[in-house]
Amino acid sequence: MNNKIPPPILLVLFGVAMWFVAKSEFAYPVSIPFALVIAIMLAAVGVLIAVLALRRFSAAETTVNPLKPDTATSLVQSGIFSKSRNPMYVGLVIDLVAWAVWLQSLGNIAMLLVFIIMLNEWQIKPEEAAMRKLFGHEYETYCRKVRRWL
Repeated sequence: MNNKIPPPILLVLFGVAMWFVAKSEFAYPVSIPFALVIAIMLAAVGVLIAVLALRRFSAAETTVNPLKPDTATSLVQSGIFSKSRNPMYVGLVIDLVAWAVWLQSLGNIAMLLVFIIMLNEWQIKPEEAAMRKLFGHEYETYCRKVRRWL
């Protein structure tokens, strides 16, 4: 597995890095009307999506440990997982978008893109490999029906 850093830790690291970008010469500041309100609303949506996903995993009594996807006991396909195969990561990205809005820095768009690429390569692809191994045809069918992100 390539996934070595839990996604919530990666979120915090990127959040700190984005703060430094916003204070640097690479900030490219912009003025966003109602930035705080927009940021709070986006953050709430991101948290809600993640909570809904965690509740589905809990109800299915399967692992939520992102470093051990090979210990999954069931393939969750209902609820929010019928809209995205990775709603927890969608929630994390929305939370970082909220942070970028609050920081009002165009320079952080690059940070968001790097975060998404890292999640894809370090977390999602190893998880997908584990799910294919564990659930085979059922997972392949699910992948054809539901997109990776949205």
